[in-house]
Amino acid sequence: MTAAKAILDVRDLVKRFGGLVATDHANLQVREGELHALIGPNGAGKTTLIHQLSGALAPTGGRIVFDGADATDWPMHRRVHAGLVRSYQITSIFKRLSVLDNLALAIQSRSGGNMRFWRPARAERERYEAAAEVARRVGLAQRQDRLAGNLSHGEQRQLEVGMVLALRPRLMLLDEPMAGMGPDESGRMVELLLSLKGEITMLLVEHDMDAVFRLADRVSTLVFGKIIATGSPEDIRSNPDVRRAYLGDDEAGQFKDLGVPAARKAV
Repeated sequence: MTAAKAILDVRDLVKRFGGLVATDHANLQVREGELHALIGPNGAGKTTLIHQLSGALAPTGGRIVFDGADATDWPMHRRVHAGLVRSYQITSIFKRLSVLDNLALAIQSRSGGNMRFWRPARAERERYEAAAEVARRVGLAQRQDRLAGNLSHGEQRQLEVGMVLALRPRLMLLDEPMAGMGPDESGRMVELLLSLKGEITMLLVEHDMDAVFRLADRVSTLVFGKIIATGSPEDIRSNPDVRRAYLGDDEAGQFKDLGVPAARKAV
């Protein structure tokens, strides 16, 4: 069966901060329709790479091709309008507004329309109906009138994913969506992302290896700014270069992080 085309093609991407090379000729392809996970030890450069893909940082060299177009020099707003949208490690929502108002603002930014003066914002019926549908999709239908700042941490992360969904992304860049969550909240986020698989292409940066191996169609490993391996979750579990990158001198602990029992250690 022919593989799906690459919606994102990162070619020899480099990012230097003075003498520090944060991204070292990284090559990455994300296929349309897949959930592609990006993993790596702390300090590997994962968030720096996401910053470059989203337009928050300009690369020093290399190319970013999105849906066949060279997007390397595109500003962030152009990427968003083209469907390349990201979430952040630190939740970025309007805490003094309701869930529904947060989602309506995201929809407004997508459409480019303006709120009409001298009329209640709720009169924008179509916008708020669309916002209510997104709230339902991310599991916040019963919280849609609650102030975002009064949601639990996990619910705030669900809202942030909803705000990305409201922009109708073609590719979602998810930067550690389960950061700071407990097991129940992480479980709900995993179920949400599973429900989106096949509908929206996703590039997921995440440290929760159980979640990564449950969610991902393919996994790429970033070490010192360079992609050292890409493959199926099982390929990555058993890849000796990936195992060395995670193992260091603490074999048992890092095997646990990779979701591989210590008893299965390779010789």
